[in-house]
Amino acid sequence: MKKKDIFTFRDAEKQAGPAAFSTMLKPAGSSCNLDCRYCYYLDKAVQYGGRQAVMSDQLLELYIKQYIEANEVPVVQFCWHGGEPLLLGVEFYRRAMDLQRKYAAGKRIENTLQTNGTLVDEAWCELFAANNFLVGLSLDGPEELHDAFRLSKGGERTFGRVMRSVELFRECGVEFNTLSVVSRLSEGRGAAVYRFFRDEVRSRYMQFLPAVEHVVEKPGFRRPLIVSPETPGAQRAEWSVTAAGYGRFLCDVFDEWVVADVGRTFVQLFDATLAQWCGVEPGVCSMGETCGDALVVEHNGDVYSCDHFVYPEYKLGNIRETPLAEIYRSARRRQFGLDKRNTLPRECLGCKYYFACRGECPKHRFDRGSDGGPKNTLCEGLKHYFHHVEPCMDHMRDLLARRQPPAWVMPFARRRMGLE
Repeated sequence: MKKKDIFTFRDAEKQAGPAAFSTMLKPAGSSCNLDCRYCYYLDKAVQYGGRQAVMSDQLLELYIKQYIEANEVPVVQFCWHGGEPLLLGVEFYRRAMDLQRKYAAGKRIENTLQTNGTLVDEAWCELFAANNFLVGLSLDGPEELHDAFRLSKGGERTFGRVMRSVELFRECGVEFNTLSVVSRLSEGRGAAVYRFFRDEVRSRYMQFLPAVEHVVEKPGFRRPLIVSPETPGAQRAEWSVTAAGYGRFLCDVFDEWVVADVGRTFVQLFDATLAQWCGVEPGVCSMGETCGDALVVEHNGDVYSCDHFVYPEYKLGNIRETPLAEIYRSARRRQFGLDKRNTLPRECLGCKYYFACRGECPKHRFDRGSDGGPKNTLCEGLKHYFHHVEPCMDHMRDLLARRQPPAWVMPFARRRMGLE
């Protein structure tokens, strides 16, 4: 299919405006103390010749300086990611906080960090609380669901250790949200998973991300290697969520949330969906018209347009050789973002729910539309979700238009479901 060459007024505004982008820093690369079966990042070590080195102090300083300078906005948010970023130790992050203060130049600095939660102790909590970190905690749901995939290198279960981290966060005043992978095993369990996070974890901010990956068998590897779907011999991983299962999972979570918890518990996808209904930016790259504003910086300074496209053919440069500001302004990075919209098939662009879906994440576009364009493999599930939530989203949009709180949708939702 010939790629469409579309450049809109909004694209021009964005290009002409001040640089404002995020980075997901991988200071320990893909190194991790867990061996999660569905992890697409563990296998990046192969791309870097096997065992990965950690980011040097000199490169850390260069990155922090360049990243703060490149963002032409008053607030700069750092996202520490992995692998498992806690493997670097508390002192690494104390040095990073010092460097942030050194180069802040009057800008407000914010920090987020994603962890598997198995290495957290009081020292980590002290660091997080003292520096106002928002910590993302990887937790898939109740014990049997979490421990089905999230095991240590030695095969040990991790649920108990993660729940201990939840207790520590509460005791120490660390702000955290939960990030959960929705796999085939999650199908049919949306309501139970949501209630677990609300009632037992007491998570007020939840993310549910679908696991859809491709694998190949490689001699010498103890597990199938997760690869790009274009790789010869690649097959859909057996733990990948189905489109119908993902759509049903989202609807079941929504039905629990919309009758009792609006304004008290926040689910990232529901917030983004309401934003789309109201015609404002969704704040989630997968639901944006274009993407490419969430760069990945690897442990050695390599930069990529997206966490899901860390493959040699998508490398944009290295901050040792090209300043991060220049990499962000590059034509390759911009084109990557425009391709999210410009490669969609006609039926996507003409779909009733395109305004909300925007084709979702390009990493899930394994199917083909009628004109050959890459189509999201989760399409039918997403359509089911958007159709299901439409009446409540319409109601919340109208409430907001009247300057009334979206939480007032709850009586409306309960009546629709025959609960009152």
